[in-house]
Amino acid sequence: MSQKSRPLDGIRVLEVGQLLAGPFTGSMLGYYGAEIIKVEPPGDGDPLRKWRELDDDGTSFWWRSIGRNKKCITADLRSEEGRDLVRGLAAKCGVLVENFRPGVMEKWGLGPADLWAENPQLIYARISGYGQDGPWAAKPGFASVCEGVGGLRYVNGRPGEAPMRPNLSLGDTIAGLHTALGVVMACLYQANHPGSKGQVIDTALYEASFNLLEGVVPEYDGAGVIREPSGSTITGIVPTNTYRCTDGKFIVIGANGDSIFRRLCEKIGRSDMAEDARFASNAGRVEHEQIIDDAIAAWTGSLDSTSALSLLDEARVPSGPIYSVADMMVNEHFIARGLFEQVDVNGKPLKIPAMIPKLSETPGRTDWAGPEVGAFNNEIYGNLLGLSAEEITELQSREII
Repeated sequence: MSQKSRPLDGIRVLEVGQLLAGPFTGSMLGYYGAEIIKVEPPGDGDPLRKWRELDDDGTSFWWRSIGRNKKCITADLRSEEGRDLVRGLAAKCGVLVENFRPGVMEKWGLGPADLWAENPQLIYARISGYGQDGPWAAKPGFASVCEGVGGLRYVNGRPGEAPMRPNLSLGDTIAGLHTALGVVMACLYQANHPGSKGQVIDTALYEASFNLLEGVVPEYDGAGVIREPSGSTITGIVPTNTYRCTDGKFIVIGANGDSIFRRLCEKIGRSDMAEDARFASNAGRVEHEQIIDDAIAAWTGSLDSTSALSLLDEARVPSGPIYSVADMMVNEHFIARGLFEQVDVNGKPLKIPAMIPKLSETPGRTDWAGPEVGAFNNEIYGNLLGLSAEEITELQSREII
């Protein structure tokens, strides 16, 4: 049975960059059908190959996920011959994704204007800490710093304590998602406007974080209110919080709808609160948040998490556990929704996460796990650029590839 078509079939992407934001963009595009040619430095390749937990071959498990569906090649961009190879490839691609510091690609003669001379329709996606222009453009911009500048860290944590971060490179992933969306929009424009020239997609890490701030800006401008960190709650919406049960596990309860709140109160044995006019609307509940949270915490503190969640389900109160990856991988709903895909890594099975969104007629898929360094050199340089086996071998001998 043939596999279904994917929405980005026929789009060829040259991924020039390393670590997270650019490669995550490539992973998203490749999952939905784009041909991803990933350029890495000769030798060890992308540094992410050696980050965090390593498999028996000394390669990061993370790499097998983020490198999925990519045709990995090598080219020394610090050499003119290596840059010539990338120029040749860019002339045969519809999209280029890069996440170097602004100005580096221009220094190498690989900036948009350079490549448009040969391929005027090239879509050129750029990811940097602070964008391609402005007074901060040249500043080094790691996601951990840019999450702070972009406002994401300020609202995360407990009042009076150091701002917290999730144990993830959130800013990079968010920037990658924004960039993938930008690429798809630019491709759609070209499809609807035949002959239109390429354009630059300029994604800044701090702006990707800034884009998640909901009503923070208008609340400050209109009411002078600075949204502060609020621990495990969210300012202005009650009740929605995390509560401990007798087994030491935490559960999340979100009962901020008026009718939901009434059902919660009845279920936890506080019908008096259900009838209390002070709590009838969200505004009143916000004013008396501590009273409400104390009542819910007293109830959850008398039950184990499984029992509490079962009772909340009976009352149709939105609630749930806080899962670790170990919990997710045995959960019937995660499995039923197909959130894990098994790949082969040198003869050994490995589960990696599926990507979303789910498309009913043109679903994404993982065709192969992140390959070895330079695994596709012969295919890409031979078939796409027409280099002979001897020429490829000679480039390898001089460590150009």
